[in-house]
Amino acid sequence: MFVRIGGATAGMATTSLVVNSDNVLLDDIWAWRADHGSGVGWTANTADTGVIVNGDNGTAYGLFVEHYQKYQVIWNGNNGTDIFFQNEMPYDVPSQAAWMEAPGVDGWAAFKVADTVTNFSGYGLGSYSFFNQGVNIYAAHAFEVPTSLPAGSLHDLLTVFLNGSGGILNVVNDIGGSATSANPDTPVTVVSYP
Repeated sequence: MFVRIGGATAGMATTSLVVNSDNVLLDDIWAWRADHGSGVGWTANTADTGVIVNGDNGTAYGLFVEHYQKYQVIWNGNNGTDIFFQNEMPYDVPSQAAWMEAPGVDGWAAFKVADTVTNFSGYGLGSYSFFNQGVNIYAAHAFEVPTSLPAGSLHDLLTVFLNGSGGILNVVNDIGGSATSANPDTPVTVVSYP
């Protein structure tokens, strides 16, 4: 499934894909808020979230979710599994004040597992930054998950600073170190969490 918000012409959305059913298999999803083309810009092709999974026992193989302006993915369902996640945070954030999850929390996590989730497994999850507006923009973390998940719920997470200004300060929650201009093109990894 392919979703494109803007790029060919102007377009807007709040959420691109919402899964409300249990036992759903998502295979090769690319949800993309366009970063180039016609009708592209922070206020031109607005889109909050790419994918929201509300159902339990969902499995995703190959989630590609890019450039959304808030969370890229919100996983609310219990007993979910994601195998492979590729993400680029929005390139065109005009200021840090325009991109804050909460007061004192810079940016938005690329992948948010809801606080109410008790069981989730993730394998091979990556998020990249290229904030290209010439100002330092930071995301506090790329992945935000409950610390109460069973040990070893997440496997092989990474962040990478591609170019631009600012970067990602932690891989998952407050763990993993930063991916900024100090270590460009270098994966910052967390092998297992929590």
